[in-house]
Amino acid sequence: MNLKDQHVGNINDYRKYALLRALSAGGANQLGICWMLTESDDGSHDNQFDYLEQRERYRHYDPDLFDTLAHIAEKPKRRNVNSIKTSCVLPDALFHSDPLPQTPDERAHYMSQCQTQFAATDIVFFDPDNGIKIRSGSMSPKSTRRYIFLDEIAAFYAGGKSALICQHFPIRQHPRPFVAARVAHLRSIAPGTDMWVFTTAQVAFLLVIHPDSPGNLALAATEACSRWHHSFIRGERINTASPFGD
Repeated sequence: MNLKDQHVGNINDYRKYALLRALSAGGANQLGICWMLTESDDGSHDNQFDYLEQRERYRHYDPDLFDTLAHIAEKPKRRNVNSIKTSCVLPDALFHSDPLPQTPDERAHYMSQCQTQFAATDIVFFDPDNGIKIRSGSMSPKSTRRYIFLDEIAAFYAGGKSALICQHFPIRQHPRPFVAARVAHLRSIAPGTDMWVFTTAQVAFLLVIHPDSPGNLALAATEACSRWHHSFIRGERINTASPFGD
């Protein structure tokens, strides 16, 4: 899903924003969107916009969202996160739209800004290029920008925030055990907390709901599990008695 302006409005965006709209429950649950934006590249993903030509197959999942994304994707100059921010896609959300910096100090300041900006939100969505990483290790500064680190998620969770994280599937690795490992990592910072996993063909969305979050957030997550056909988004609740992957 690589959060780059060039991908705005593609099929992954459709699934992502459909899920976020469901979790917001019409604005009852305040969303904070941390896009973790990185620069556009030379990659071509035009086929990921083909769904817009298949209205009968896709539009019924979220008609208003489909129409808005079709308008945004129609012209390349509209394909940017500001078009999402100013549209009716997530009308009550707060957005952190700054590009993700490279240096550790600048990144720490970036995350601190997010925590301040999202102080009143119920759930924070992180949209890194790749997904969760436990620690940076010997990674280059440029490579670290592809990930959200576990201690960064932990800081938001410790502040009472629920979190939704986009996690891409690696090539040539079965998604289910891979996601199970990510669930285990999240359990290490949120022991005993029920989680939800929403999967698509290319990515998983990992939802950790903080015990202090409003009850209607868990209700919205549960309802989202049965909202769509599994070929669009498949959701399941993962509790401590039945860990993901069993």
